Amino acid sequence: MVRQLSSCRWVQEHQAVLITGATGTGKTYVACALAQQACRKGFRAVYRRASRLFDELRIAHADGSYVRMLTRLARVDVLIIDDFAIAPVSDEERRHLLELLEERYGTRSTIVTSQLGPNDWHDYLADPTLADAICDRIVHHAVSEC
Repeated sequence: MVRQLSSCRWVQEHQAVLITGATGTGKTYVACALAQQACRKGFRAVYRRASRLFDELRIAHADGSYVRMLTRLARVDVLIIDDFAIAPVSDEERRHLLELLEERYGTRSTIVTSQLGPNDWHDYLADPTLADAICDRIVHHAVSEC
C-alpha cells in the first residue's frame, strides 16, 4: 500500500488518505513520508496537528483573517491533519473543519491520522448532519485506510 501511495497518484486525483492505529504505530511518520514524497514530485504540503489547526482557525475567525487562511489551506496540494479525534471537538471546530474540507473537496488531497477508526468518527463528531458532511468529504473519497 505504501509503495502504491508513493506514486502520488492519489495527490493527482485529489483523494484523501486515512491512517489509523494505536499510539506509537508510526501514523505521523507515514503521513509525513507521503507528504515528503509528494513534495519531491513538485506538490506543496502543509502539516498541522488537529488541535493546532482548530486553534488557528478559531483565532483567524476572531481576527478577521479566516477567509485568507481558509484560502491558503485550500490551495495547498496536500494537507496533513494529524491526531484527529484526540480531544473533544466543539461546534465551532466542527463547522470550521467542514468549511475547510469543503474548500478542498475534489481539488486537493488530505491525509488524516487518527487513533480512532473512521467508523467511530460519526460518534466522535456528535452532530449527525455535520458528521455526515465531514465523513463524506474525507472517508468516502479516500484512496484507502492504512
